[in-house]
Amino acid sequence: MAELQRTPLHDFHTTHGGRMVDFAGWEMPVQYKSILEEHKAVRTTAGLFDVSHMGEVDVVGAGAEAFLNQLVTNDVTTLYPGRVLYSPMCRPDGGVVDDLLVYMREPERYFLCVNASNIAKDLAWMREQAIGHDVTLTDRSDDYALLAIQGPKAEAILQTLTGAKLPILRYYHFQEGTVAGVQCMISRTGYTGEDGFELYHAAADAPALAAALHEAGSARGLELAGLGARDSLRLEAGYPLYGHELDDDLSPIAAGLGWTVKLKKPDGFTGSTALAEEKASEARRKVIYFRTGDRRIVRAGTQVLDEAGTAVGAVLSGTMSPLLGEAIGTAVLPLSLAKSELHVDIRGTKFTLHLVKPPFVELKKSS
Repeated sequence: MAELQRTPLHDFHTTHGGRMVDFAGWEMPVQYKSILEEHKAVRTTAGLFDVSHMGEVDVVGAGAEAFLNQLVTNDVTTLYPGRVLYSPMCRPDGGVVDDLLVYMREPERYFLCVNASNIAKDLAWMREQAIGHDVTLTDRSDDYALLAIQGPKAEAILQTLTGAKLPILRYYHFQEGTVAGVQCMISRTGYTGEDGFELYHAAADAPALAAALHEAGSARGLELAGLGARDSLRLEAGYPLYGHELDDDLSPIAAGLGWTVKLKKPDGFTGSTALAEEKASEARRKVIYFRTGDRRIVRAGTQVLDEAGTAVGAVLSGTMSPLLGEAIGTAVLPLSLAKSELHVDIRGTKFTLHLVKPPFVELKKSS
């Protein structure tokens, strides 16, 4: 068995009681005190996450914009220095290679953040697609650590450690600055549905920065948060997770991310023909979001049943919402059945799926 990779904050996690688990080949904290407490802290005060396992890639060159606009489904030409774009990256058949963030540092200079489980696959795919473009791709994943501070008090806590003017930094924008003396790319983004920031910085600076953020936030209710809370928070917010709501077989159209698929881009993009055909098809599949009214979690892989008890789909993600006090989740099924009466069977008990338009809870992100 391959040895698990560790982020620069491994000792920080164990010192603070993090319960470590294998996540995509990384030894990461699933929780500290409890998933419930960490989840509620992010919704009411703030939480601090280590997401240093994510991958980073520099994309530089005169052909960088054209390359990226061909590579991803969203429109890279709308970017300007300091702006961030979320986008899937698809194969010709419309299946998703990964979903990622595109940062424009300056003309001809971009920065990508990709999912930890996909770093090697993404780099191989991007390098293949870059052939013929005047662009250089550099894997920076080992150079960077990444901390995320999320929640209603995130701005107030972070502001005590930086001279950057955080109130004027808009959602999905970023700026360079120092935080607790550490040079950072300060990004007003996140994966919880709350206001917050992601701090890209040199890997060697991670322990000092994490300690400073933890100390600055302790009096304001900040909690260290692990992967368990990260997953329940993103599902409450209605955000997809690669390998669940998106994968090689589930397109952005199926996942409800049609707003990221810019079919009118003049030169198209990889997968545009297939995605246009899928969008026009009444036989396509759809990812739905549901709640059950019961606390019993509906696990991924559970069959979704129609009124007659016939299996018509499968659950993709499932958890118990700490704020709602009931099970929530996602499932995939034919579009034609997306408004039908649907059920799941949990150990012999049938539960009705109540369809919800995400997010499941009211969110107050920065605008």
